[in-house]
Amino acid sequence: MANLSFSAAVARWAEAVPEAIEAVRNASAQEVVKEMQTIDVDGGRLPYDTGFLWASLMASTSAMPAINPTANPAGGQTYAFDFGTIEAAIAGASLDDTLFFGYTAAYAAHQEYGANGRPPAAFVRSAAQNWDAIVNRNAERVRKAFGL
Repeated sequence: MANLSFSAAVARWAEAVPEAIEAVRNASAQEVVKEMQTIDVDGGRLPYDTGFLWASLMASTSAMPAINPTANPAGGQTYAFDFGTIEAAIAGASLDDTLFFGYTAAYAAHQEYGANGRPPAAFVRSAAQNWDAIVNRNAERVRKAFGL
């Protein structure tokens, strides 16, 4: 569904400037990830305590990063996230590649879907549901930037 929506959003003017497709895809993927990664105290949905879940996000073009059942935060430690690794994966992907973004923390699914009486945070699903709007917004920006 997202592929069809993406294609529809850029199909009319993409042939004129092939770089425009990549620009829309890259900007849109980055925006979805930034939305996924916006922590709850900053108005997002991602629960944040030590930063371990936040820092466990990985990107791949070959498969969805797997949850590591033993990946848990060490007591008293805090963790940082480096968006540069995500940007590099997006920039290095060809248009034929599928981009996968996933959390590897052992408790990632429990946070996303809820568990043990805790309500779902839905930080991934909520961001993914905004894909069409994000693509449309970035397509308009790129269209203007390329003078189309």
